[in-house]
Amino acid sequence: MMATKSPLEKKSSVGLTGAAKDPYNDPTFVPENYVQHTLLTTTPLPPITSSSFFREVEWISVFALTFIPLASLYGALTTSLRLPTFLLAFVYYFYTGLSITAGYHRLWAHRSYNASLPLQIFLLLGASGAVQGSVKCHIGWMLVRPRRTIGKADVSDLGRDPLLQWQHRNFTWLIFIMAFGVPTAIAHFGWGDAKGGLVYAGMVRLLVVHHSTFCVNSLAHWIGDAPFDDKHTPKNHFLTAIVTVGEGYHNFHHQFPTDYRNAIEWYQYDPTKWFIWLMECVGLASQLKMFPSNEIQKGELLMEMKRLRAKQERVEWCKHADQLPVVTYESFQKQSTKRPLVLVSGFIHDLSGFLDHHPGGKPLLARYIGKDATTAFFGGVYDHSHAAHNLLSMKRVGILDGGHPHILDIAKLVPPGELMRVVNFGETFPPSGSWAEGEETAWSDEDAPKAVKDIESDDSGSSIDEGPPPM
Repeated sequence: MMATKSPLEKKSSVGLTGAAKDPYNDPTFVPENYVQHTLLTTTPLPPITSSSFFREVEWISVFALTFIPLASLYGALTTSLRLPTFLLAFVYYFYTGLSITAGYHRLWAHRSYNASLPLQIFLLLGASGAVQGSVKCHIGWMLVRPRRTIGKADVSDLGRDPLLQWQHRNFTWLIFIMAFGVPTAIAHFGWGDAKGGLVYAGMVRLLVVHHSTFCVNSLAHWIGDAPFDDKHTPKNHFLTAIVTVGEGYHNFHHQFPTDYRNAIEWYQYDPTKWFIWLMECVGLASQLKMFPSNEIQKGELLMEMKRLRAKQERVEWCKHADQLPVVTYESFQKQSTKRPLVLVSGFIHDLSGFLDHHPGGKPLLARYIGKDATTAFFGGVYDHSHAAHNLLSMKRVGILDGGHPHILDIAKLVPPGELMRVVNFGETFPPSGSWAEGEETAWSDEDAPKAVKDIESDDSGSSIDEGPPPM
């Protein structure tokens, strides 16, 4: 008997490079994601042909997505809309839409809470009125069978649920009763508008429910922000929440799928959450699941730090110690006669262009040209603001040779704007200026004669002309 090869053995290399040239025959190869795994391990169904066309079409989906829009348009053009019928259509839209979000989605798909039997029946009938089956509701909009196997999940609990299985077996006639029969009967016996009930509370309402549901897979991945994670495309947006009965905070849902809430702030629109909570209050729902607040805050904090990191990288920062030349005191004195150089915390600062803008006046700064103004800057004359510290650091042009004792105080070394930074894990800063005896630094006593050099002209034209190092 000839051995049957697995899908992996039947396939050939698809041009992957690196050590795993042929991942199909490499037992150590691990696909990076489920899509890649599916492509590697499954064989697509054969192409649709004229002979197989009728077997491949999802006829319920075709009916819902083609006949309903056409019939709704014709009915709306030929049937007047009465106020009671409009109110019925709105209420029935909300009921059937809520049955999808609170029933199919949050109860049966994610088990985010437990529902009593009466509540399950209420939601199951409403979901039938939305013409979305419990087994295929996630691909109900597709008109033909997919060519590859969709992502797998353990749905054995659904198979053991007698109520769901009853609905699945009787789904076809439930569609016509709940989607069209009930609203037509209510309008007929209530105010004698059977045709309006069928058109507006039946077909038009169903059309709106369908497209509001589909918005979870379009708008919810297109517009809005991602306050919890941006690895994938789900977004949070108020508009999407409005049209999907509260499913618009999709970024939260993708991160915390078993949470019965889609929106966690009191002002965010999530009627499905409020409905489930109300059902708990009256004893029809229990064990509402919520992700720990601590873990939710981690996601929010990560995204806030990403935004801060992006903003941080757009800001120009001061030069650090390893980016500045070490200058002798004699050179500092000499160059101070040519331009306003002031020493603060071991750093030499060029105040050209700032003297006339100093809030305390030009004469006050002029008296410290060529001198050490550390004490005066740090409270001796005035306790300067954080903005003053940050601005001063941007005027650094050098480090005084032998001036490291002045830099040991971290509060005087690091500008307030850089006391806190957003960094990636494992990322290293430039030398922060910390110093320990025996440590090799740009200003250590042993290296000082070698390190003394000119301050090269930069874009601003700042420079110090330096002679040969002292002997």
